[in-house]
Amino acid sequence: MKKLINATDAVVAEALRGFEAAHADLVRVNHDPAYIVRADSPVKGKVGVLSGGGSGHEPMHGGFVGMGMLDAACPGEVFTSPTPDQMYEATKAVDGGAGVLHIVKNYTGDVLNFEMAAELARADGVQVEAVVTDDDVAVQDSLYTAGRRGVGVTVLAEKIVGAAAEEGRGLAEVAELCRRVNAQGRSMGMALTSCTVPAAGSPTFELGDDEMEIGIGIHGEPGRERVPLASAREVTAMLANPILDDLPFSSGGQVLAFVNGMGGTPQLELYIVYNELRAILDERGVEAARSLVGSYITSLEMAGCSITLLKLDEEMTRLWDAPVRTAGLRWGA
Repeated sequence: MKKLINATDAVVAEALRGFEAAHADLVRVNHDPAYIVRADSPVKGKVGVLSGGGSGHEPMHGGFVGMGMLDAACPGEVFTSPTPDQMYEATKAVDGGAGVLHIVKNYTGDVLNFEMAAELARADGVQVEAVVTDDDVAVQDSLYTAGRRGVGVTVLAEKIVGAAAEEGRGLAEVAELCRRVNAQGRSMGMALTSCTVPAAGSPTFELGDDEMEIGIGIHGEPGRERVPLASAREVTAMLANPILDDLPFSSGGQVLAFVNGMGGTPQLELYIVYNELRAILDERGVEAARSLVGSYITSLEMAGCSITLLKLDEEMTRLWDAPVRTAGLRWGA
């Protein structure tokens, strides 16, 4: 194992200290229990938007804390759900009197711990709504989930919902918007290599030099099938066509097309995938009205990519375009 770390049991704590030092203008970090909040939290009269999950997926979620996106993020240990006390304390820290929305990826530990935290916060008089994202079309159930996994749509929801909360909308309206974004998006990913969790010290799974895994999860969970290595054009079709067939996305519609790197994929290759995706969309008569290309939901150093398509309407497009200022995503501010 070759990693730029000091000790396997200090990876997350030390990374949080570095993140805090690098982005003190954007965030505050609480270290016990660990959570990240935007520097001006709590914002009075604004719905707080909170998410979280295991570390190793950066910039998700801590990199999306700031104006126009998340108010707080709870980082667990690598590929491990945060604890209920992290989520509970973060919820209280961002409650400006208008309630707090929890955006929860559909992984069993995340769902259970966020539910416990919400119950504790409600007992303290904080209004809490929760929305579970489940956009992965690859598999119905996996090692970590009952139902579909929450992946790429999570980032898009955090941006769109964050903008709505910034406008001063109420908790029920913000939660309903989040549910609508989740319902209108689909994702699927693939891996060329495994990743290595520091505490494990060895690859999560083995792939031959001439193999790739289609439908992989962000923790290295198995996907739909292991197949021979193929070209970017063939890989893009393997991911995009099941997504397009699932909703389905109709001719004449507009989408936000998100090509995500898994941590070890060069931007050069991601744009090749995006180019192939645009060709598939054009063939189907679907317009990529907005795009996002880069590594935003990673799996440590895994080589691979995922594709997310979100059906856009006028409101979602406007909220996507709204200013955002975070460590991981920034425009118009």
